[in-house]
Amino acid sequence: MSFAIFTDSCSNLPGRLLRSLDIRVMPCAYSIGEKQVSYNGDIDHFQAKEHYDLLRAGQVITTTLINSGTFAESFRPALEEGLDIVYVGISSGVSGTYQAASIAALELKEEFPQRAVYTVDSLGAGLGTGLLACRAADHRKQGLSAAETAEKLLEERAGLCEFFTVDSLHYLRRSGRISAATAAVGTMLNIKPLLRGDEEGHIVSCGKYRGRKKAVEAILQKYADLAVDPENSRVAITHGDCLADAQALAEQVRAIAAPGELIVCPHEPFTGSHVGPGMLALFFFGRHR
Repeated sequence: MSFAIFTDSCSNLPGRLLRSLDIRVMPCAYSIGEKQVSYNGDIDHFQAKEHYDLLRAGQVITTTLINSGTFAESFRPALEEGLDIVYVGISSGVSGTYQAASIAALELKEEFPQRAVYTVDSLGAGLGTGLLACRAADHRKQGLSAAETAEKLLEERAGLCEFFTVDSLHYLRRSGRISAATAAVGTMLNIKPLLRGDEEGHIVSCGKYRGRKKAVEAILQKYADLAVDPENSRVAITHGDCLADAQALAEQVRAIAAPGELIVCPHEPFTGSHVGPGMLALFFFGRHR
C-alpha cells in the first residue's frame, strides 16, 4: 500500500467496498433526543427503517462534526506506519468537518515532517463523497502517489453529480434550507423540488415539479444528459427508507446506460436527518455538476 485513504461516516459506503478498497472510515455520532448514537460508517450497519421512522414520528435528530483532535488520533497510526494520507471528506459547504481535518493535517505536519496528509473537500455529501473516495482507491491501485491522487480528485470532483428529491418539505424547512412559507405552499401544491450539490458544495434547488413522478423523471434526464462513461464507472442510488422507489430508479438508470457498478442502499443518517424519509438520490460522474 503506497498511502492510506480515509473518509468520514457521511460517505455512505457499504462495508464490502470499504474492505475491498481498503478505505478507512472516521466514525461519527449523532443524537436522538438525549441518546447519543455512534455510527462506524458501514451503511450495512445502519438501521435505516428505525431511523427514518423516528423522523416520521417527529423525533428531532441532531448531528455533530468530527473535531480536529479525533482526526489527529485517527490519522496518527497510519503516519507512524510510514504512510502518507489522502482524506476525502464531506463538503465544506454543508459541514465544518473538512475544516477540522485540515487543522489536524497542519498539526500533524509538525509531528511527522517526512509525511503528508492531503485533505480533499469532496464538495459533496453521502455517496457523492463515497464515490470520490472510491476513485482515490482506484488511483492508488493504478500506482498514483498520494499527491497525484489528491490532485486528480480535485479535477474529478468538478464532474461529481448529485441529484435528489424529497417526499416532504418539512425537513428542509426545519434545517433552514427553505422558508416556512415556501414549505407550506409547496406542500399544498404537491411541489417536489429537484436539488443538487452545486460547484461550491452547497445544496441548491435546480427545479420544481408537480408530483414525485416528474421529479424522478427529471433526475433520470440529468443522468441521460450528463453522465460520462457510466458503463465503466460506479453509480449510486440512496433512499430515505423507500427501497421500492430506489429499485425502480435503478431499473430506469440501467435502461438509459447500465453502470459498471450500481450501488443501491439507504441514505446515511447525517444528511439523511436533514432531508427526511422518502428522499431519493442519484450520484454519478458527469460532464459537469
